[in-house]
Amino acid sequence: MFLKSCSAARWRFILTPAICCLLPMASAAQQSAPAKLPDAPSATPQAQPAQDEGGLFAVLSQSSWVFPTLATGAGPLSPAKKFELACRNSVSLATIGGAVVGAAYNQATNYPKGYGQGAEGYGKRVGAAMARSASYNLIGNFAIASVMHEDPRFYVKRHLSFMESVKYSAVRVFATRSDDGKPVANYAGLVGPLAAEALATTYYPNGNNGVGDVFSRYGTDIGWQFGGNLLRQYWPTINRKLHLMPAGPEPVPPPNKPR
Repeated sequence: MFLKSCSAARWRFILTPAICCLLPMASAAQQSAPAKLPDAPSATPQAQPAQDEGGLFAVLSQSSWVFPTLATGAGPLSPAKKFELACRNSVSLATIGGAVVGAAYNQATNYPKGYGQGAEGYGKRVGAAMARSASYNLIGNFAIASVMHEDPRFYVKRHLSFMESVKYSAVRVFATRSDDGKPVANYAGLVGPLAAEALATTYYPNGNNGVGDVFSRYGTDIGWQFGGNLLRQYWPTINRKLHLMPAGPEPVPPPNKPR
């Protein structure tokens, strides 16, 4: 039902994350020294876009609909803001696109088998993928990030070569910054998806909800995180050149030194 109801225009938005995964390979490399950890945001607040009667444009300009976790402002997030970020990321175009593409692959490989085939089976797979993403966002990007005082946002590093961007994206899976700018382990990004996969055993069909299945899906989630980080690193440049989405505020460039 979902596929049939999408117009050609909506498909461009839904499949944007999947299509763009191939684009960084063709990006021109820009040289600079790599960093081992993502940098903290600048202490100087960035001017926020004006909230006028622009309607939909004003909403779009507040943050990315594709990647809400891209940092577009300085300073730590309150627990309330982390909750809002988790909710926005759960229904972002990147999340929807990932669920659509992932469900298509699982449909082809008939996983989980209990969902069967056809439109009904595909719909169940999309729904399960969206539920797992929502669980990860609420448990990881909100609950764990709030308790551990972690910053769940992704800070784009400029002037990196492609290999430097790959390294930065991989490191960002395991390490992040605290609310006060100190390097810390990325508990939100590591424990969050594991908890979400454990929770998924309550609604996955019998035969696909064992411990092995949990860790198999968890390994896939970590791989998706790396790919998502790499795409986030290139997304502002891709969007600016291809005009895929309305232009919002530029991501906050991290300073050379942590604050």
